[in-house]
Amino acid sequence: MKRFQHFLLASLLPLLTLAAWQYCAGSTGSYLLPSPSAVLSTLVSLASSGELARHIGISTLRVAEGFLITSAAAIGLGVALGLSPILHRIFSHWLDFWRQVPPLSLLPMLILWFGLGELSKLAIVILATFFPVFLATYDAVSRPNRDLLELGSLYGFSPRETLLQLRLPMALPEVFTGLRIGLGYSWRSLIGAEMFAASSGLGFLIIDGEEMARPDVVLAGIIAIGIAGSCADALMWFISRRFRVLHPTNAMRNLTGGQP
Repeated sequence: MKRFQHFLLASLLPLLTLAAWQYCAGSTGSYLLPSPSAVLSTLVSLASSGELARHIGISTLRVAEGFLITSAAAIGLGVALGLSPILHRIFSHWLDFWRQVPPLSLLPMLILWFGLGELSKLAIVILATFFPVFLATYDAVSRPNRDLLELGSLYGFSPRETLLQLRLPMALPEVFTGLRIGLGYSWRSLIGAEMFAASSGLGFLIIDGEEMARPDVVLAGIIAIGIAGSCADALMWFISRRFRVLHPTNAMRNLTGGQP
């Protein structure tokens, strides 16, 4: 019964949105806002022809490549600066400057340097994803739970054990939050880059629909982006749940013979 109630509550807003969409489509005309059924028909047509899968696959591959590269770099740098005040003083102002620069503002220069190929779009994803992951990692590592660290020292944890068994596991929840935010930024930045400098991908599909005066294609592309991004976020959430076993309280139990 509870699950059914949760399902009803979760379905309420989407159903109201569809109803409002259908009403607005009837009022404005299909040229400005096609009906939900028209967009669904376009989605089915694009899926049947294989075009939708091709664009989703290309965009997903671009996001995955950029996200994995920048996540490794951002987590590594975040841990290093979180553990070393000297490194933080060296890098902080420089990183703060670049954090204020929108990645898409660099797209013209990236196109001049790398052309319209994959490197320019990969660079945009890397730049957009870096700071959410870096900041979450740095904040988590630089502000650990002092009580837990003191408890570890009482049990004779070495500096290496403190880092690997307590300090880094303590940071994991915030790091995964940064990864989820960074993944969303990856999709946003890539779609923007594909609208300006691509011949494939979901961003290109949307801008191509706009140029052909096909609002149904534009909306179909937007819906595809939402679904693909939601699936990616759900996967990241699932992975984060699996890492809960690394929580430092579990490490304390293991290394202290089960004592609380």
